[in-house]
Amino acid sequence: MTDHEDLVSAFADDAERDAEVSVRPKRLSDFIAQHRVRDQLDLLLKGAMRRGAAPDHILLSGPPGLGKTTLANIVAAELGTGIRVTSGPAIERSGDLAAILTSLAPGDVFFIDEIHRIAKPAEELLYSAMEDFRVDVVVGKGPGATAIPIEVEPFTLVGATTRSGLLTGPMRDRFGFVAHLDFYSPADLEALLHRSARILGVPITEEGAVEVARRSRGTPRIANRLLRRVRDFAEVRAEGVVTLETAQAALKVYDVDALGLDRLDRAVLTALIDSFRGGPVGLSTLAVAVGEQPDTVEEVCEPFLVRAGLLARTPRGRVATEAAWHHLDRTPPNGTFSSGSGPTPDLFTAES
Repeated sequence: MTDHEDLVSAFADDAERDAEVSVRPKRLSDFIAQHRVRDQLDLLLKGAMRRGAAPDHILLSGPPGLGKTTLANIVAAELGTGIRVTSGPAIERSGDLAAILTSLAPGDVFFIDEIHRIAKPAEELLYSAMEDFRVDVVVGKGPGATAIPIEVEPFTLVGATTRSGLLTGPMRDRFGFVAHLDFYSPADLEALLHRSARILGVPITEEGAVEVARRSRGTPRIANRLLRRVRDFAEVRAEGVVTLETAQAALKVYDVDALGLDRLDRAVLTALIDSFRGGPVGLSTLAVAVGEQPDTVEEVCEPFLVRAGLLARTPRGRVATEAAWHHLDRTPPNGTFSSGSGPTPDLFTAES
């Protein structure tokens, strides 16, 4: 992550995924939060191991950064099997998928991230593999083409998606276990930060962990990222300990405010309020006003702003709520859209 505004994005690049490996839990017992999903997975895996069979296929849905990839690796670790990892966009042809499936060992876990983006021919090939552990490879072209069935070893598919609504019905129906991951509560994020700090060798006080947790948007990936940046600040400009004062000073340097908003988030709200009197305004117009692509505003900024009660999507366009006016120290005009959350949005809930 090179830009300050990337600090509170729940998406990760390859370099950050490598950095996450050191603090990623390896067992279900070490996985913090998602208690309902964790208990259900524990029953699923233990039941399958007692029967000596591969568990049902698993679908994990939810916003980015909540632990879907981590849980896929934990499933393989708990089963004591190997894991093959790929992503939906990487599987462009059914032959690519067939090559992976036929190379799986008995009981292996096959993890497909962003499974809703898998190509249609590959998805149809996956149906028979999930149900019958068989793939039909087409040899030849035109009228002389022949489908040759090839058996594959029993495996467990773990699919992850941030857009479960884009999954087709036939695909969703083939998963025996479907779980949705929720945003973390501040208490769970504090526990996660203490664990990560121990692994990274970062001294952190209780107050320091609380401060970082409340600015992490309920997302463990963001919490760990902020912890690494606060650690850098503490080592260079403080005494190496992440205290309340150190965390506040560090996050001020990185433009992350008390609610977890970064420069781009505040730019969106400022444009809505100062340039458009709170809206409504269309997405494209708002994106031009802040100098960003519409996709960036819609996928990176808006989910948290809506969840925090600072922005509302209406049929006429985006609208700044009364809470947004107060957060930017502006006086809202009469008739300002109210989200019902009051002057200050409550981010201290597991599901805002």
